[in-house]
Amino acid sequence: MTAQAPEPGGFNLVIHAPNRLLICALLDSVAEIEFGVVQERLSVSASVLSKHVTVLAEAGYVTQRKAVRETRPRVWLQFTPEGRAAYRAHVAALQAIVGTQSDPVEA
Repeated sequence: MTAQAPEPGGFNLVIHAPNRLLICALLDSVAEIEFGVVQERLSVSASVLSKHVTVLAEAGYVTQRKAVRETRPRVWLQFTPEGRAAYRAHVAALQAIVGTQSDPVEA
């Protein structure tokens, strides 16, 4: 596990990459989700999704459960408690950033 310490305030560079942020958002709303469903929702190839899941797994944020369903191998993804906490801290950090803007920027 090569977990990277989150930035001050909960901002997390491991989670912040767009596809990983979307993966985490999906995982936060379920107990577990099938790899193929995540792939479909993100509209990415299996190899792209696999690379992002590997980064999250190496950080200790996601686990994978492999099983056979309907004679086909399947993979289910699940947040670890640390992953869920890191994601929620990251979302809170993003909300804090957005909430600190008092006046909209004019173009």
